[in-house]
Amino acid sequence: MPPGKRELARIERRLIATLTDACETAKGEIKGFTWLTHITDLNALVETLKVIWVFETLADKKLAQVNAKTRIFELTAIALNEANIDLSPSDINVRFDSEEECQRTHGGDWQKRLAKGY
Repeated sequence: MPPGKRELARIERRLIATLTDACETAKGEIKGFTWLTHITDLNALVETLKVIWVFETLADKKLAQVNAKTRIFELTAIALNEANIDLSPSDINVRFDSEEECQRTHGGDWQKRLAKGY
């Protein structure tokens, strides 16, 4: 039996809390990192979850992909584990983005960018 609305809401709250912890940790460790978010269909969480790590500039994003990717995957894994979500971080479900790219391609409209880009 699939989880009901109440259980899905509980899963979402737990995921938000653990990702918030990962975000706060990363702010102190990773140059240019500003925030993160996630998108998913809770009814198919493992298949659809994307965690998007947002950097100030494209240069910061590229630097993080080289120098901090392992740490970002580690922080994501900790968050997913603490949220009781059985999913290993990969290039499929962990994405890197930047404020600069959103501004250039979507006029700074993150809702539009997230809806179309992932």
